[in-house]
Amino acid sequence: MIRHRRMAAAVAVACSAALVLGACGSGGDSGSEANSTAATVEAGDPVAGGTGRVLQSGEPRSLDPAALSNTWAHQPLLGNALYGTLMITNNDTFELEYKMATDFSSDDGGKTFTLSLQPDLVFSDGTPLEAEAVKYNWDRLKDPALGSTTIRQASEVESTEVIDPHTLRVTLVDPNPQFGQAVVAGALNWVAAPAALEQGREAFDANPIGAGPFTLVNWARQDAIELEKNPQYWDAPKPYLEGLVVRTVADSNQRSNTMTTGGADIAAETNWSNINKAEAAGLQYVVTSTGGGQYAGMNQRRAPFDDERARRAVSLAVDLDAVNTVVYNGEGEVPTTFFPEDSPYYADIPLGETNTEQAQQLFDELAAEGKPVSFTFLSYPTTESRVLAEAIQAQLSAFENVEMNVEVTDFAAVTARAGARDFDMIISSAITQDPDYALSTAFASGSSGNFMGVNNPDLDTALQSGRFGETQEERKQAYDEVQQILADSVVGIWYTRGVPAATFSADMHGVQLFSLGSNLPEELWISSN
Repeated sequence: MIRHRRMAAAVAVACSAALVLGACGSGGDSGSEANSTAATVEAGDPVAGGTGRVLQSGEPRSLDPAALSNTWAHQPLLGNALYGTLMITNNDTFELEYKMATDFSSDDGGKTFTLSLQPDLVFSDGTPLEAEAVKYNWDRLKDPALGSTTIRQASEVESTEVIDPHTLRVTLVDPNPQFGQAVVAGALNWVAAPAALEQGREAFDANPIGAGPFTLVNWARQDAIELEKNPQYWDAPKPYLEGLVVRTVADSNQRSNTMTTGGADIAAETNWSNINKAEAAGLQYVVTSTGGGQYAGMNQRRAPFDDERARRAVSLAVDLDAVNTVVYNGEGEVPTTFFPEDSPYYADIPLGETNTEQAQQLFDELAAEGKPVSFTFLSYPTTESRVLAEAIQAQLSAFENVEMNVEVTDFAAVTARAGARDFDMIISSAITQDPDYALSTAFASGSSGNFMGVNNPDLDTALQSGRFGETQEERKQAYDEVQQILADSVVGIWYTRGVPAATFSADMHGVQLFSLGSNLPEELWISSN
């Protein structure tokens, strides 16, 4: 079975002792090094050369940073490969560590931040990457027409001002001392060349210009994205690999089979069962420790889930252990509390329970009022999403006065409809390290990322108290209240802890995940190439 553990920082594995403070501490190797599933692979010094074969879960609709998502279930490695990273999080301490940026700090409690850039950064076409380019990218991400999931973070920015070529002043709509965590979690961390973006999406997709460790060779849609080493990458001698071939495999079984048969070197993984299969096959893996999880979210903006009784009835009707058996072969981790016991924010507040008798009573009560529960689960095309929907549907079929339909469509369509709030039930997530960003984004009433339409003044107050708490104790007290309100109001069916994970072969080294499963491709190297 999976050995759950927080990833241990092992920057010295990728840095010689003489370079630990220089390269690692100021934009070089950092983050967390993956451990072997069976035994630690003593890899030695990085070896240059070779092509890494990569599997990702979500096919991009464009290579525009605005169209990519920086979470493990989408395209984080691809975005990091093309555009690099301004900064990352250390997944042991949750502290920011700098890469293309050298500082992102506030001296007024989080109302304004100063972003400082490395000198002499250049895009892959040789043009300078300066503060004006960051301003352009951050400003455009607020445009709803782009359909970017990062609009949730970008909408917190009121204005940006170029101070000098290497300095950008960022003013937020409301103070948020934790805003750096939001930058790292989305496309704000990726900067494309403004001139290339101005050419339009079709031209940009044919020749995306960033400052990342790799550049595009060819994109054969629904097949492979071929990348080659960027000779102008700022952090030489990285990247170690000569190239990457990135393929999208949404089906979890196919992804697992490809990895275990040697068809790929590394895969972003979303499925607990696949982690166990990887371990059994002698592959390496790493799973980021998180709180919260994935949930079948219910849209409170429209019927039937604008009525709390409908949400509670569906939640009470679903046996999550049975769902876990169907979706993950019983190998997933069903969250019984919002934070795990090893979290400083843990509270013994149950997220939900199964009570079929109470569920039927609520279904009957609603039907008697002329409001029988009928809804559609909008599913991604992945095996996990579809099987989850069908498992919930099968359980609800045993009840009267409730009808559930399943609609499966592609990633782009689901993303667009989620943005338009055009759904009844959908997979969503509030997966946390530091709790501020995920919880405020998902559940604050004024957040553009509040897809479920949660509107609770007491919850808003508690979230603000957690954001601005000056001590760990003050923040925990606030987040205890947040957890209680979320449990009482039934925002969704919390069916699994998130799996920000990667599986990889014994020959692949340098795997480092930051934030929610975002991989650093410049660190990867292959010992037999």
